[in-house]
Amino acid sequence: EVQLVESGGGLVQAGGSLRLSCAASGFTFDDYAAGWFRQAPGKERERISCTSNSDGSTYYADSVKGRFTISSDDAKNTVYLQMNSLKPEDTAVYYCAAGTGGGSWFLGDYWGQGTQVTVSS
Repeated sequence: EVQLVESGGGLVQAGGSLRLSCAASGFTFDDYAAGWFRQAPGKERERISCTSNSDGSTYYADSVKGRFTISSDDAKNTVYLQMNSLKPEDTAVYYCAAGTGGGSWFLGDYWGQGTQVTVSS
């Protein structure tokens, strides 16, 4: 069964850090581009970071550039999102995805169920 499971969300104060994990099963994550998205209440889903499966390039949205870092552990078939200097506006449900693309576009084939991140002021 193909599955992506996110973990690591929670409540943190502004300025704090969290690391989200996205564990894949049923497929090899390294064969796909990896992406992190978020959706806040009343807002559209936002692509915040992804890695290309063709040239290894990494994309970050301007809203998170310099604060968030995407990484992976092939041995664990897991992708991470390290989030530092969190702000209240980072509050959202965070989703990971495996697909194609990675630069100016990303098409997700598999999606996780989401994990809530809440940043208090």
